[in-house]
Amino acid sequence: MTALPTRDYAAFLFDMDGTILTSIIAAERVWAAWARSHGLDVDVFLPTIHGKRSIDTVRGVGLPDIDVEAEAQRITLAEIEDVEGIEAIAGVAAFLATLPADRWAIVTSAPRALAEARIAAAGLPTPPVMVAAEDVQRGKPAPDPFLLGAEKLGMRPQDCLVFEDTLAGLQSAEAAGMDSIVVTATHHEPLATRVTGVPDYDDLRAIRTPEGLLRLQRTRS
Repeated sequence: MTALPTRDYAAFLFDMDGTILTSIIAAERVWAAWARSHGLDVDVFLPTIHGKRSIDTVRGVGLPDIDVEAEAQRITLAEIEDVEGIEAIAGVAAFLATLPADRWAIVTSAPRALAEARIAAAGLPTPPVMVAAEDVQRGKPAPDPFLLGAEKLGMRPQDCLVFEDTLAGLQSAEAAGMDSIVVTATHHEPLATRVTGVPDYDDLRAIRTPEGLLRLQRTRS
């Protein structure tokens, strides 16, 4: 059993896809259809879509003669329509319910409308603070999304703990000067990282310290 961070934090920042909910089946349906329509090798392409903004994924493919923004918008609209199979990660609803509303945020690479659709489909609460794809000029792995999340909560970056599931997200958190936890619920292969991993939230709880900070603990020793 890997050790959790031993320090206390002012706030928790959560990625969305693969971290608080699983949308892989739905997302890959949409992206596979798009890849096939452009003659891409679906098996090679699909592993590249996770943890990044749609517009960055489309731009990264380097297809000639396409409108990158229009293609990304078309994909987003298709994803909003297809939420079948989206589910909350085990234990996350109860875990989030214990957090003060002003001490956590979602920081996602998804556009806001898509994030709201997926969160609703998973039966999870939309937090008062959310950073979505359109809120930053540079997406993950740049630090901008998590820095903005901390700013919106009124917290110092170094006082925030990030929950992530992708290397791009972990790199973003590190660049922002934040500690992180990797959620492995949707992983088929181990992630090449030294960050502490947890399978889900069933064995986690957050307690309030006398100083009003958040401390992450396991419910079972």
